[in-house]
Order: sequence, then C-alpha cells, then structure tokens
Amino acid sequence: MAKPVEIDYLYLDLDTCDRCIGTDQALEEVINQVAPALALAGYAVAYRKIEISTAQLAAEYRFLSSPTIRVNGQDICGAVKETDCACCGGISGTPVDCRVFEYEGETYETPPKAMLAEAILRGAFAPAPMPDSGCYALPENLKTFFRGKAEKRAACSCKSGCC
Repeated sequence: MAKPVEIDYLYLDLDTCDRCIGTDQALEEVINQVAPALALAGYAVAYRKIEISTAQLAAEYRFLSSPTIRVNGQDICGAVKETDCACCGGISGTPVDCRVFEYEGETYETPPKAMLAEAILRGAFAPAPMPDSGCYALPENLKTFFRGKAEKRAACSCKSGCC
C-alpha cells in the first residue's frame, strides 16, 4: 500500500488574484513532475484545492495567509511574510496583505518551482507532524478581507454577486 503525501492548497481567489492563480499553476505543474518519482518510491500524492471563502472556513482550516500550501499538514513556509496584494484588495475593497514566499534569499509573490519541489519532497519523507496545539485566532488581515468582501457584495447594485 502506498504511503500518502497529502498536499493542500488553500487560497482566497482563483479568478482575480495573480498570486493565487500563479501559485496554483506552478503547484500543479510541480506535482505532475514529482508524482512519478514519489510513486516509484512507494508514495501516492493526494492533492486538494480549498477555497477559503469565509471566516468560518478560515477558522476550520486554521488559515493564516493566502496562498498557503501544506504538505502532510505542515505549511511549507516557516513563517508568514506578507505584502500588499492589490488583487485581493480589489476583491474586498480594503487594503489586504497576502503571502510572499522566501527562497534562497529572495522574495517571490509566486513560489518558484524549485521551492515547491523541495517542499513536497521534504514533506513526503519527513516524520509525521506533531499534533496542533489547538490555539488559533483569525488574523486581523483576514477579518478585514472577509468583512470588506461581504460589505462590497451587500452594496452591489446588480445583486448577482458579481461585485
């Protein structure tokens, strides 16, 4: 029986946000490239995309920043680093900071493929993660995003949810 490599991609938007869209494309490409090698080593990749569309989902998934990639439950980034994201700001009508990725001394809005491949392979072969401590609070940045998104939708004159 194959050992699982669970990859979760958590994001705010795949229609407008350049960071989320670019990360999605890079991640899918890297998964397609590393999956055969992992299969050869006795691993099976399970990939899930999870849109974090509400504060409740953010709390359920203990979401800290968008986009987030977890391999076997562990965030591939050691810490959350963020910069202003005009795309998500446009979605919510409020200033929003989204995640940036640090790799080999550089900062990227979309993670480099080499970073993703290393993270997936490291996560596959790492020991099982420790259970979560249970403490979670929705970051203020995400509270602002979800509140702004809801207010913008409520104020939309077309009532079709396009705004």
